[in-house]
Order: sequence, then C-alpha cells, then structure tokens
Amino acid sequence: MEGSPSTITATLLPGAGKLLEAHARELPQRDDLCGAFCGALALHAAGLERDGDGPLDQDTIALAAGSLVSAEADPGILPAGESGRRDYRLELPRIADGARSGTTAAGVVRGIEVVSGGSVCAIPLAGPWTVATLAGAYELALEQRGPTALLANHATHHLWGSHPSAEQLLAHLLRGAAEGPAPDWDVGHFACIVGRVEGPAGVLYVVADTYPALGSRGLHLQPAAQLAAAIAREDKPAGGVIAVVAAESADAFRAGARDLGLHEELWDNGTPEAQV
Repeated sequence: MEGSPSTITATLLPGAGKLLEAHARELPQRDDLCGAFCGALALHAAGLERDGDGPLDQDTIALAAGSLVSAEADPGILPAGESGRRDYRLELPRIADGARSGTTAAGVVRGIEVVSGGSVCAIPLAGPWTVATLAGAYELALEQRGPTALLANHATHHLWGSHPSAEQLLAHLLRGAAEGPAPDWDVGHFACIVGRVEGPAGVLYVVADTYPALGSRGLHLQPAAQLAAAIAREDKPAGGVIAVVAAESADAFRAGARDLGLHEELWDNGTPEAQV
C-alpha cells in the first residue's frame, strides 16, 4: 500500500566485531599482500592474536602463503588517494613482474590453516557465483556458531565505486535501482565480506577492504549483483570465496556449500607461488 513503511535490516557475520577491530588497526595493506591481509583478519576474527612470540599480521600469513612481492613499487595500480606501503616486517620473496605479484588462493588457504595450527579450516569455493549462491553462502556463514569470515577474491572493475551517495544506496535498497558510481580501480583483489543490508527491493553487502581511501576507512557497500559478478571474474583469471570457519564446523559448512551447488576447489588467480 502506498505510504506503508519500508523495513531495512542489517546483519554481521559471527566474529565480525573482532575482524573489524583488527581491520582498523592494520590498514592499509602492504603492497601485494591483499590476500594475506584478509587472511590475518580472518584469524583475528577467530580470536588468534599472536604467532609464537610475534604478532599475527599480514606478513605472517604472507610468508606462510608463499606471497610474492613486486620488486619495484607501482603506485599507478592503486586506488586514488593511496601511495602504497612497503614497510614489510618480514623478508618476503620478490618477483620482477609486478603484474603477477600477490598471493594464490592455495597460498591463502595454506597460510591460514598453518598459522592457525589447524584450529580453523579455510574452504575454497570456486563457484558458480551468482546472486543466489552469494546469498546462500552468506546465510551459511551467518548460521555458524563460531567466528566465520568470507574472503572474496574478485575483480574490482565490476563493483560500484566505493563512495555512493546515500540517495543511491537507498534507491537500490528501496527500489532496486542499479545506478551507482563508476569503479574505483581495475585489479584482481581480495577483500572480506562482513555483513549484509537488505531492503524491500535490493541487497547490499558490507565489504571490509584493504585501503582506507576505499569507502569509509576501507568499509563500503556493494550491490549483490555487482559483487557476485566481481567474484565470478569471467573476464579475468578465476576468482572465488575462501570461507574461514572453526575446524569443528568445517564438515557441516562443506555439506551446506554442496547443497548450494558451490564447488569446493582451488582456482588459479594468475599469481605464481613462492616455494615455502
């Protein structure tokens, strides 16, 4: 009925509070360590703070994951307002071809599981990625009893720009409007999905990104269709989502993912891997 109230609801994944606290402390990612940055956040969400006598940070995951750092900085590939960060705490392997730097999906999975000592499982979900499977994966994560993180390996040029107006966000939620700002940049990237906002006609996912220039200190909202297309990465090397769940919940999560039609397998995101 015209004039009736509209309801907008918001949810955060289990453990999102700790993840977001670590996110605020750790920003920005060091150059080429987006996957490792997100892996560290997932472990903080699970309550892990230290790696032996040292901090558990993006360098910790990068070393265990076989991340490759570009030999030379290239600020031109970064989002506007970012100049890069190369104050690495640990000595990491270098690669001359900066276009191939970063972390493989296999490396992120291994780094998380090794550093956690097996207390969590990192489950790679290669797709197919649609609005429906993204919603199903989020619901599955939301149902977990313990902290759960979703690490999206995606293509940024499918996303809305990270500074939409309140009018654009509400138009999407209330009317399903698809008009949003142009993408901020065009790379293959990792970021964390931490929450969801649902309206009568549209859905927005809360993304914890790796640079403070994106959104509000690295937090921005993305429509379901844009985020699903970004993860599908049909016009770039493959993408997917790594679900990080408590080890005791892994079998149930895997079964739920299979029921959604999601395939548990690693993907090749175009980055080679250092020997670790």
